[in-house]
Amino acid sequence: MSVHSPARRQFLGRAALATIPAFLRPRTALGAVGVNSERRAPDHVLVTIFLRGGADGLSLVVPYGDDYYHRSRPTLALASPSKGGGTGVADLDGYFGLHPALRPLLPLYQSGQMAIVHACGSGDQTRSHFEAMATMERGLYGAQGPASGWIARHLASAPWRNPSPLRAVALGSMVPDALRGATSATALQNVSDLALHDLSSVSRAQLHECLHSMYNTNNGALGAAGLETLGVLKTLEDVSSDAYHPANGAVYPADDLGRGLMQTALLVKKGVGVEAACLDHYGYDTHVAQGGAIGLLAGQLTTLGASIAAFAKDLGPERWARTTVVVQSEFGRRVEENSGAGTDHGRAGVMFVMGGSGVAGGRIHGKWPGLSPEQRDGPGDLRVTTDYRNVLGEVLARRAGNTNVGAVFPGLQFSPTGVTHA
Repeated sequence: MSVHSPARRQFLGRAALATIPAFLRPRTALGAVGVNSERRAPDHVLVTIFLRGGADGLSLVVPYGDDYYHRSRPTLALASPSKGGGTGVADLDGYFGLHPALRPLLPLYQSGQMAIVHACGSGDQTRSHFEAMATMERGLYGAQGPASGWIARHLASAPWRNPSPLRAVALGSMVPDALRGATSATALQNVSDLALHDLSSVSRAQLHECLHSMYNTNNGALGAAGLETLGVLKTLEDVSSDAYHPANGAVYPADDLGRGLMQTALLVKKGVGVEAACLDHYGYDTHVAQGGAIGLLAGQLTTLGASIAAFAKDLGPERWARTTVVVQSEFGRRVEENSGAGTDHGRAGVMFVMGGSGVAGGRIHGKWPGLSPEQRDGPGDLRVTTDYRNVLGEVLARRAGNTNVGAVFPGLQFSPTGVTHA
């Protein structure tokens, strides 16, 4: 079993609760349960998808109405809706358009369930993947600040109690920095990993009964945590993603992101207390052969669009209304294409916020700075006009129910961006 922080290692070493993880498969930590304050958690799930590598926001949401966009990218520029036929961008508002590979998300945008924030980012000026990702996952504007992750601080500061051992999950091989410091974070690649091992001399049912009896005699927090964990395991007993059938005709791509979102849907439907689910999507560092309507980036976006569309369809209207999906990347790309038919590290990027009726979708939020040379930042980047923390803070305050934004994003002068309805 992988344990990803000293605090969790210390906690798992305490008393009899450590016996539960001893029977679990690798990379799980169901015994690491954080017991918070008094009221129960709201029925909401935050799903974050981090596009690793610096996704080109100017290709995800294309300012096709800006002549400087076409001048700056003679080979990479995507065609306007009226000129590209099936390869043109999907029109959003007469000026911006979605990359054609993201067309599966267009119905969400048109129905007001998808909001877009352009020209957003952090204050990081290094244009380094490592530094920029660390800044965002720690919920900071620059390099200075707490080492814990922003989602971990959200869970710690939320004014409710959620004893679920699956309060925060990372669908992958490791817990991301956004969850660093969360005592209740678990990394898993398959829900079927969450099971007690059968022992040669003891059946799974006998093991459940024995552990239940042991924790039932403990009236303290550890006993409650142990019973909660056993309850979750019982709920997930015999569940396998291989046997899972998505609802409403949803079809997930057969890759890591598709499988990860399918696992997330399964956990949400099972009602095991998930509040935050973190997924990564790699492959966005497109220095060479980025491509336009087809190519390297288009392949990544095909998976992204199809996976999110399937997730929304699978959950159905009621669960989707209580879910918020946030898509972000550590930075955007340079406005000008380079000599390798790609784009170099830049500054501002784009964020997506998706969910039910509580999302103020169907529009582009934020102040558009323009792409003329005098409007660019540094060596020729899209200028940051929206602090990404205001987007995340608004989602926490208005969707997740945690108004203690200052504890999650220290130093932020919180100013909602309007991506959700008050």
